[in-house]
Amino acid sequence: MSFFVRIANLWKGFLSLFVGSIEEKHPEIAYENAINAMTEKFAKLKSATAGLVKHRTQLEVRINKHESELEEILLQVQVAVNANDDESAMVLLEKQGELEKALAEDRKELEQAGKDAETAKESLRSVAGEIDKLKRERDKVIAQIHDAQARIQIQEQLDGLSVDEEVKALQNVRDFAEKVKAEVKVGDELKESSLDSKLAKIKAQTGNLKAAQQLAALKAAKAGASATATATATQGSGGGDAGGGKSL
Repeated sequence: MSFFVRIANLWKGFLSLFVGSIEEKHPEIAYENAINAMTEKFAKLKSATAGLVKHRTQLEVRINKHESELEEILLQVQVAVNANDDESAMVLLEKQGELEKALAEDRKELEQAGKDAETAKESLRSVAGEIDKLKRERDKVIAQIHDAQARIQIQEQLDGLSVDEEVKALQNVRDFAEKVKAEVKVGDELKESSLDSKLAKIKAQTGNLKAAQQLAALKAAKAGASATATATATQGSGGGDAGGGKSL
């Protein structure tokens, strides 16, 4: 193997790897390449089929012409025989034989041309079907790839979404709230145990005691006044009875 052949093979291999990598990343390109190749093949087959159909038509025209010529020759042979023109009859019979041989060959060739044309048309239908199949497959596969890529992207985004930081932040807020409440509670407890708090409680109790003493004094004064009034009423009632008995 020559140096240049090895270089050419190496370059082809590199291009194959390069194109394969691109097609993996962009599958629509691979499908378009395949569809374009099949379309080009279809165009070539169509051209070849058109040639076969044209050849078949030409054979049909030639057979019709030869059949007309044969009918004419048969009539001429009959005329020559009737006229006892053996020389002309022999020439016409030779032409008749040539035409019959040509007709037989043409008919055989026409039969083969018809088969070839049908085979070509069947190939055309097959290639057209493959092209349509590739187009449907392309649409389906690309849609599946896009859907899978979207799902992968969503999964990656979900994997990247961590609530740890958010939960940690909320936990920090909760801890701070508990700390503040604890500080308030400690302040309240310190306030309750302080001298000022004790004095305030004593002052409050003193005020209550004074109010109780005043209430007791008022009640005692009321009770004393009530007792005095009762005694006065009793004495007044007794004095009146004694005066009346003395006048009698």
